[in-house]
Amino acid sequence: MSVWMITGAARGLGLEIARAALAGGEQVAPATRRLESLPEDVRDHPNVLPVRLDVTDQAQITSTVAKVVDRFGSIDVLVNNAGRGLLGALEEITDPETRSLFDVNVFGLINTTRAVLPIMRAAGQGKLVHIGSRSGFEGEPGVSMYAASKFAVAGISEALAAELEPFGIQSMVVEPGVFRTDFLDTSSMQLPQDRIAAYDGTPAHVTLDWADKANHTQLGDPVKGAAFIYQVVSGEQLPLHLPVGQDALDRRTVMSERIERETAPLREVSAATAHTEAE
Repeated sequence: MSVWMITGAARGLGLEIARAALAGGEQVAPATRRLESLPEDVRDHPNVLPVRLDVTDQAQITSTVAKVVDRFGSIDVLVNNAGRGLLGALEEITDPETRSLFDVNVFGLINTTRAVLPIMRAAGQGKLVHIGSRSGFEGEPGVSMYAASKFAVAGISEALAAELEPFGIQSMVVEPGVFRTDFLDTSSMQLPQDRIAAYDGTPAHVTLDWADKANHTQLGDPVKGAAFIYQVVSGEQLPLHLPVGQDALDRRTVMSERIERETAPLREVSAATAHTEAE
Protein backbone atom coordinates (compact mmCIF):
# COMPACT_ATOMS: atom_id res chain seq x y z
CA MET A 1 0.00 0.00 0.00
CA SER A 2 1.46 3.33 -1.10
CA VAL A 3 0.59 6.88 -0.06
CA TRP A 4 -0.48 9.13 -2.93
CA MET A 5 -0.79 12.91 -2.67
CA ILE A 6 -2.65 14.36 -5.67
CA THR A 7 -3.06 18.08 -6.26
CA GLY A 8 -6.04 19.46 -8.15
CA ALA A 9 -7.93 16.29 -7.24
CA ALA A 10 -11.52 17.55 -7.14
CA ARG A 11 -12.26 16.83 -10.80
CA GLY A 12 -10.86 15.76 -14.14
CA LEU A 13 -7.78 13.58 -14.36
CA GLY A 14 -6.79 14.34 -10.77
CA LEU A 15 -10.08 13.00 -9.44
CA GLU A 16 -9.96 9.91 -11.64
CA ILE A 17 -6.36 9.18 -10.66
CA ALA A 18 -7.46 9.36 -7.02
CA ARG A 19 -10.27 6.89 -7.75
CA ALA A 20 -7.91 4.56 -9.59
CA ALA A 21 -5.43 4.64 -6.71
CA LEU A 22 -8.16 3.91 -4.18
CA ALA A 23 -9.41 1.01 -6.29
CA GLY A 24 -5.84 -0.28 -6.23
CA GLY A 25 -5.79 -0.25 -2.44
CA GLU A 26 -3.65 2.85 -1.96
CA GLN A 27 -3.93 5.55 0.68
CA VAL A 28 -4.75 8.87 -0.94
CA ALA A 29 -4.55 12.52 0.04
CA PRO A 30 -6.59 14.38 -2.57
CA ALA A 31 -5.68 18.06 -2.39
CA THR A 32 -8.03 20.76 -3.62
CA ARG A 33 -8.77 24.42 -2.98
CA ARG A 34 -12.38 23.58 -2.04
CA LEU A 35 -12.89 20.42 0.00
CA GLU A 36 -16.64 20.64 -0.52
CA SER A 37 -16.08 20.06 -4.24
CA LEU A 38 -14.65 16.58 -3.66
CA PRO A 39 -17.23 13.90 -4.58
CA GLU A 40 -18.49 11.89 -1.63
CA ASP A 41 -17.14 8.56 -2.88
CA VAL A 42 -13.62 9.97 -2.56
CA ARG A 43 -14.09 12.34 0.37
CA ASP A 44 -15.67 9.69 2.61
CA HIS A 45 -13.42 6.76 1.68
CA PRO A 46 -11.64 5.25 4.72
CA ASN A 47 -8.26 5.40 2.94
CA VAL A 48 -8.60 9.11 2.15
CA LEU A 49 -7.37 12.23 3.88
CA PRO A 50 -8.94 15.20 2.08
CA VAL A 51 -6.67 18.24 2.33
CA ARG A 52 -7.25 21.86 1.41
CA LEU A 53 -4.49 23.21 -0.81
CA ASP A 54 -3.91 26.20 -3.03
CA VAL A 55 -0.57 25.44 -4.70
CA THR A 56 0.18 29.16 -4.97
CA ASP A 57 0.21 29.45 -1.17
CA GLN A 58 3.55 28.31 0.28
CA ALA A 59 2.24 28.16 3.86
CA GLN A 60 -0.60 25.88 2.77
CA ILE A 61 1.83 23.63 0.91
CA THR A 62 3.97 23.22 4.00
CA SER A 63 1.06 22.54 6.34
CA THR A 64 -0.66 20.19 3.90
CA VAL A 65 2.43 18.03 3.41
CA ALA A 66 2.84 17.88 7.21
CA LYS A 67 -0.80 16.76 7.62
CA VAL A 68 -0.40 13.98 5.06
CA VAL A 69 2.78 12.67 6.68
CA ASP A 70 1.21 12.91 10.14
CA ARG A 71 -1.75 10.79 8.98
CA PHE A 72 -0.06 8.26 6.69
CA GLY A 73 3.60 8.38 7.74
CA SER A 74 4.99 9.08 4.27
CA ILE A 75 4.32 10.29 0.75
CA ASP A 76 5.34 7.69 -1.80
CA VAL A 77 3.77 9.25 -4.91
CA LEU A 78 3.23 12.93 -5.58
CA VAL A 79 0.96 13.70 -8.52
CA ASN A 80 1.35 17.34 -9.52
CA ASN A 81 -1.97 17.72 -11.31
CA ALA A 82 -3.14 21.19 -10.30
CA GLY A 83 -3.15 23.49 -13.29
CA ARG A 84 -5.20 25.67 -15.56
CA GLY A 85 -5.20 26.96 -19.12
CA LEU A 86 -4.73 30.23 -20.95
CA LEU A 87 -5.53 30.66 -24.63
CA GLY A 88 -4.97 33.56 -26.99
CA ALA A 89 -2.42 35.18 -29.26
CA LEU A 90 0.79 36.05 -27.44
CA GLU A 91 0.42 39.72 -28.33
CA GLU A 92 -2.93 40.05 -26.56
CA ILE A 93 -2.00 38.15 -23.38
CA THR A 94 -0.84 40.47 -20.62
CA ASP A 95 2.07 39.96 -18.27
CA PRO A 96 -0.20 39.55 -15.19
CA GLU A 97 -2.27 36.92 -17.05
CA THR A 98 0.91 35.02 -17.92
CA ARG A 99 2.34 35.23 -14.42
CA SER A 100 -0.91 34.00 -12.91
CA LEU A 101 -0.76 30.95 -15.17
CA PHE A 102 2.85 30.19 -14.28
CA ASP A 103 2.14 30.63 -10.56
CA VAL A 104 -0.12 27.57 -10.74
CA ASN A 105 1.30 25.42 -13.53
CA VAL A 106 5.00 25.91 -12.83
CA PHE A 107 5.77 27.50 -9.47
CA GLY A 108 2.98 25.60 -7.72
CA LEU A 109 4.48 22.37 -9.03
CA ILE A 110 8.00 23.42 -8.06
CA ASN A 111 7.06 24.41 -4.51
CA THR A 112 4.92 21.35 -3.86
CA THR A 113 7.69 19.09 -5.13
CA ARG A 114 10.28 20.92 -3.04
CA ALA A 115 8.17 20.37 0.10
CA VAL A 116 7.81 16.63 -0.53
CA LEU A 117 11.39 15.83 -1.56
CA PRO A 118 12.92 15.75 1.96
CA ILE A 119 10.40 13.06 2.90
CA MET A 120 11.19 10.98 -0.18
CA ARG A 121 14.95 11.40 0.25
CA ALA A 122 14.71 10.25 3.88
CA ALA A 123 12.75 7.21 2.72
CA GLY A 124 15.18 6.47 -0.09
CA GLN A 125 12.35 6.15 -2.59
CA GLY A 126 9.47 7.99 -4.20
CA LYS A 127 7.77 8.80 -7.47
CA LEU A 128 7.01 12.23 -8.88
CA VAL A 129 4.27 12.34 -11.49
CA HIS A 130 3.90 15.70 -13.21
CA ILE A 131 0.83 16.22 -15.36
CA GLY A 132 2.12 18.05 -18.40
CA SER A 133 0.38 18.16 -21.75
CA ARG A 134 0.63 17.38 -25.41
CA SER A 135 1.26 21.13 -25.54
CA GLY A 136 4.47 20.45 -23.62
CA PHE A 137 6.21 19.19 -26.75
CA GLU A 138 4.36 21.10 -29.48
CA GLY A 139 3.62 24.80 -29.51
CA GLU A 140 0.41 25.56 -31.37
CA PRO A 141 -1.25 28.88 -32.35
CA GLY A 142 -3.28 30.43 -29.58
CA VAL A 143 -1.59 28.20 -27.00
CA SER A 144 1.80 29.91 -26.63
CA MET A 145 1.71 30.71 -22.92
CA TYR A 146 0.04 27.47 -21.87
CA ALA A 147 2.53 25.53 -23.99
CA ALA A 148 5.39 27.49 -22.41
CA SER A 149 4.21 26.47 -18.95
CA LYS A 150 3.97 22.81 -19.96
CA PHE A 151 7.33 22.85 -21.76
CA ALA A 152 8.68 24.07 -18.41
CA VAL A 153 7.02 21.15 -16.63
CA ALA A 154 8.62 18.69 -19.05
CA GLY A 155 12.06 20.22 -18.59
CA ILE A 156 11.75 20.26 -14.82
CA SER A 157 10.64 16.63 -14.78
CA GLU A 158 13.53 15.49 -16.98
CA ALA A 159 16.06 17.33 -14.81
CA LEU A 160 14.53 15.91 -11.61
CA ALA A 161 14.78 12.37 -12.99
CA ALA A 162 18.55 12.80 -13.27
CA GLU A 163 19.02 14.83 -10.07
CA LEU A 164 17.07 12.45 -7.87
CA GLU A 165 18.21 9.10 -9.22
CA PRO A 166 20.94 8.82 -6.52
CA PHE A 167 18.18 9.03 -3.90
CA GLY A 168 15.97 6.34 -5.41
CA ILE A 169 13.36 8.90 -6.52
CA GLN A 170 11.86 8.78 -10.00
CA SER A 171 10.26 11.56 -12.03
CA MET A 172 7.91 11.34 -15.01
CA VAL A 173 5.98 13.88 -17.06
CA VAL A 174 2.55 12.72 -18.24
CA GLU A 175 1.58 14.32 -21.55
CA PRO A 176 -2.15 13.84 -22.19
CA GLY A 177 -3.92 14.84 -25.34
CA VAL A 178 -7.41 16.29 -25.16
CA PHE A 179 -9.59 14.55 -22.58
CA ARG A 180 -13.29 14.98 -21.85
CA THR A 181 -12.94 16.89 -18.58
CA ASP A 182 -13.94 20.38 -17.39
CA PHE A 183 -10.57 21.79 -18.48
CA LEU A 184 -12.09 23.96 -21.22
CA ASP A 185 -14.70 25.39 -18.84
CA THR A 186 -14.24 29.02 -17.82
CA SER A 187 -13.40 27.80 -14.31
CA SER A 188 -10.18 26.28 -15.67
CA MET A 189 -9.51 28.04 -18.95
CA GLN A 190 -8.77 31.76 -19.12
CA LEU A 191 -9.04 33.95 -22.22
CA PRO A 192 -7.34 37.33 -22.67
CA GLN A 193 -9.26 40.21 -21.19
CA ASP A 194 -8.41 42.44 -24.13
CA ARG A 195 -8.68 40.54 -27.40
CA ILE A 196 -7.12 42.01 -30.55
CA ALA A 197 -9.59 41.95 -33.44
CA ALA A 198 -6.80 41.71 -36.02
CA TYR A 199 -6.32 38.07 -34.99
CA ASP A 200 -9.93 37.12 -35.80
CA GLY A 201 -9.90 34.49 -38.52
CA THR A 202 -6.21 33.70 -37.97
CA PRO A 203 -4.93 30.46 -36.38
CA ALA A 204 -4.63 31.96 -32.89
CA HIS A 205 -8.34 32.82 -32.69
CA VAL A 206 -9.41 29.70 -34.58
CA THR A 207 -8.05 27.84 -31.56
CA LEU A 208 -10.33 29.87 -29.28
CA ASP A 209 -13.33 28.92 -31.42
CA TRP A 210 -12.24 25.27 -31.35
CA ALA A 211 -11.98 25.28 -27.55
CA ASP A 212 -15.53 26.54 -27.22
CA LYS A 213 -16.91 23.91 -29.59
CA ALA A 214 -14.77 21.03 -28.29
CA ASN A 215 -15.68 21.45 -24.62
CA HIS A 216 -16.98 18.13 -23.26
CA THR A 217 -16.68 16.46 -26.67
CA GLN A 218 -12.94 15.75 -26.48
CA LEU A 219 -11.54 12.42 -27.67
CA GLY A 220 -10.05 11.09 -24.43
CA ASP A 221 -11.86 9.27 -21.61
CA PRO A 222 -10.45 10.53 -18.27
CA VAL A 223 -11.39 7.30 -16.46
CA LYS A 224 -9.40 5.21 -18.93
CA GLY A 225 -6.58 7.74 -18.99
CA ALA A 226 -6.32 7.73 -15.20
CA ALA A 227 -6.35 3.93 -15.08
CA PHE A 228 -3.48 3.87 -17.57
CA ILE A 229 -1.49 6.42 -15.58
CA TYR A 230 -2.08 4.47 -12.36
CA GLN A 231 -0.95 1.26 -14.07
CA VAL A 232 2.30 2.85 -15.23
CA VAL A 233 3.03 4.53 -11.89
CA SER A 234 2.44 1.22 -10.11
CA GLY A 235 5.16 -0.41 -12.19
CA GLU A 236 8.77 -0.70 -11.14
CA GLN A 237 10.27 1.93 -13.44
CA LEU A 238 8.71 5.16 -14.68
CA PRO A 239 9.35 6.27 -18.26
CA LEU A 240 10.75 9.76 -18.70
CA HIS A 241 7.70 10.81 -20.76
CA LEU A 242 4.24 9.26 -20.89
CA PRO A 243 2.05 10.38 -23.81
CA VAL A 244 -1.60 9.55 -23.08
CA GLY A 245 -4.15 9.32 -25.88
CA GLN A 246 -3.93 8.66 -29.61
CA ASP A 247 -3.66 12.37 -30.43
CA ALA A 248 -0.71 12.75 -28.04
CA LEU A 249 1.01 9.74 -29.61
CA ASP A 250 0.36 10.98 -33.16
CA ARG A 251 1.55 14.54 -32.53
CA ARG A 252 4.70 13.31 -30.77
CA THR A 253 5.50 11.29 -33.90
CA VAL A 254 4.76 14.25 -36.20
CA MET A 255 7.01 16.58 -34.20
CA SER A 256 9.86 14.06 -33.93
CA GLU A 257 9.76 13.40 -37.67
CA ARG A 258 9.66 17.11 -38.45
CA ILE A 259 12.67 17.85 -36.26
CA GLU A 260 14.64 15.02 -37.86
CA ARG A 261 13.60 16.04 -41.39
CA GLU A 262 14.57 19.67 -40.89
CA THR A 263 17.81 18.83 -39.07
CA ALA A 264 19.11 16.22 -41.52
CA PRO A 265 20.34 18.58 -44.28
CA LEU A 266 21.92 20.87 -41.69
CA ARG A 267 23.60 18.24 -39.53
CA GLU A 268 27.07 18.39 -41.11
CA VAL A 269 27.20 22.19 -41.14
CA SER A 270 25.92 22.35 -37.58
CA ALA A 271 28.59 19.94 -36.37
CA ALA A 272 31.25 22.00 -38.17
CA THR A 273 30.64 24.94 -35.82
CA ALA A 274 32.97 23.30 -33.28
CA HIS A 275 36.00 25.34 -32.29
CA THR A 276 39.20 24.29 -34.05
CA GLU A 277 42.48 24.80 -32.26
CA ALA A 278 45.05 26.73 -34.28
CA GLU A 279 47.92 24.58 -35.44
